[in-house]
Amino acid sequence: MRERSTDDLGQELMGAPNIDAYIHNNEAFFSEQNITESLAELYERKAVSKAALARKSGMSEVYLHQVFSGRRNPSRDRLLCLCIGLEATLEETQCLLKQSAYAQLYPKSKRDAIITYGILHHMELHAINDKLFAENEKTLF
Repeated sequence: MRERSTDDLGQELMGAPNIDAYIHNNEAFFSEQNITESLAELYERKAVSKAALARKSGMSEVYLHQVFSGRRNPSRDRLLCLCIGLEATLEETQCLLKQSAYAQLYPKSKRDAIITYGILHHMELHAINDKLFAENEKTLF
């Protein structure tokens, strides 16, 4: 079966006579949004313990364990904290945000620009939060 672009699916959805027909016809194209597996794959590629990841991400080990076991879904900000703690690339971060159905980092947003800069320059979470606070932007935690 040939892959369909997001634009093609959007066009079909706008012209669909009903949602049931659209879902039935396009079931194979819906993304499997399993953030747990993607985070686990990223974690396996990085050289960090879960205790260190929790510390670098500004969260408890209990919460981190719940995320990795699939019992909790992190919010956008928590996911960004995890990406920073894992020293994920900007591309890896954008992929995880998209997969989780969260807005990707947007350079026209001052807050997102600060976070993006921090990711690109491997800044620690506390340094990113300090800059967000200094710019009167909502911190990540």
